[in-house]
Amino acid sequence: MTIGLVFGAILVIVLSYWIQKWRYPKCNGVLPPGSMGWPIIGETLELLIPSYSLELHPFIQKRINRYGLVFRTSVAGRPVICSADADFNHYIFSQEGKLVEQWYMDTFSDVFVLDGETRTNGATAYIHKYGRGLFLNHFGSQTLKQNLLPLIQDAVTKTLRSWSSQQSICVKRASSKAVYDLMAKLIFSYEVENSCDDSSEYLSTIMDGLMSFPVNIPGTRYHQCQKNKKKMMKMLKQVLTERRESIHKDGRNDLLNEALRDMQKENFLTEDLILNLMFAGLFAGFEGISTLLTLFFKFLSDHPLVLQELIVEHENILKYRDGSNTSVSWNEYKSMTFTLQVINETLRLANTTPGFLRRSKKDIQYKGYTIPAGWTIMVVTSACQMNPHIYEDPLVFNPWRWKDVDQQAISKNFAPFGGGNRQCAGAEYSRVFLSIFLHVLVTKYKWTTIKEAKIRRSPLLEFGDGVYIRLHTPS
Repeated sequence: MTIGLVFGAILVIVLSYWIQKWRYPKCNGVLPPGSMGWPIIGETLELLIPSYSLELHPFIQKRINRYGLVFRTSVAGRPVICSADADFNHYIFSQEGKLVEQWYMDTFSDVFVLDGETRTNGATAYIHKYGRGLFLNHFGSQTLKQNLLPLIQDAVTKTLRSWSSQQSICVKRASSKAVYDLMAKLIFSYEVENSCDDSSEYLSTIMDGLMSFPVNIPGTRYHQCQKNKKKMMKMLKQVLTERRESIHKDGRNDLLNEALRDMQKENFLTEDLILNLMFAGLFAGFEGISTLLTLFFKFLSDHPLVLQELIVEHENILKYRDGSNTSVSWNEYKSMTFTLQVINETLRLANTTPGFLRRSKKDIQYKGYTIPAGWTIMVVTSACQMNPHIYEDPLVFNPWRWKDVDQQAISKNFAPFGGGNRQCAGAEYSRVFLSIFLHVLVTKYKWTTIKEAKIRRSPLLEFGDGVYIRLHTPS
């Protein structure tokens, strides 16, 4: 009996010490205010509770109201500093490779993982520089201007023609497939007509598992995510193997061929790394663009005056176009002023992810607080883009607000593609694709909304049972 009481007392003391240590982490200074939640799981479960609005996710908003723009929390067992402070976020983006480095939560790391050699040889920054350059070579402004505009318009035209022949379309699913097919064509010359499976479906389930708790047991979303990642990588591996065997006689000029040629002169390039670059490129374009396309149909249906101004802008482009030029030119793209305002406003409201993750390499001092080395920092760009002091009536879809914006304020409060030298290499490609999609849509088609599911944040932006439309040509 005495031994049992002693053992129980020791257990209580150990648990109390452990919980106390968890709630008040060691810091060479003063931590930002906040709560670490329960040991190990932290406050993860509250972050995953869905909200049904375009408003900032309640997990973030409640803590901003209680603790201020910079606060601490714990997600999936990791201590996190969340910042909705535009000045601090701008500073963090400027400190890439100095005070901070890119970081992913465990679910992301397990999906977007580099090979073991890459993780341990300290070459991450160099690899990122190479990967960014590779994608800019194939998706950057110069390539868009010289080569990609007609390819994008051809893909969009075929997609919308296909949609118009069907009774109803789930916009998110159908646009995800269309975006994937074009990205795969540009990355490794994928031909959808010759494919026996729909690899885009793998990416959909992978996305579902990324914000789940990392428990890899059958029946969980995370487990299904891992299964489909393996299927996706097996398909890409087969493509890479076949291409590598024919690289010397293959004249294709896609991203895969360039990476394989570089592999012969760059020691750090391995097959695993090239596979992960291919996978990351497919994933990045797949999710973001398809979400924005779905929102276009919602916002334009709800705001007929916006749609009418878009139609006028694009019909004017057709009116003054040289008859021999059937595709959008670079100058025409650059003239789409109101279209860009619609895209920016959709990007501002979409906030498809809560923010961007970095990890502190050293202790960081800010406004009397210390962010310890090794902690994750979430740059909460979504909060900055909903700031009522910068955007009047921030929940209102108002593309005209972009006519007279304060450029200095916007530079710190609008970062849909990240910031600093880690800004998304596909930013311009995304804007071009969205602009051309709107151009073809509003000049050739009309649509009827058949079903509109509630928007859901969990915390990624989702569309419940889907947004369904019927697309048709004007009679």
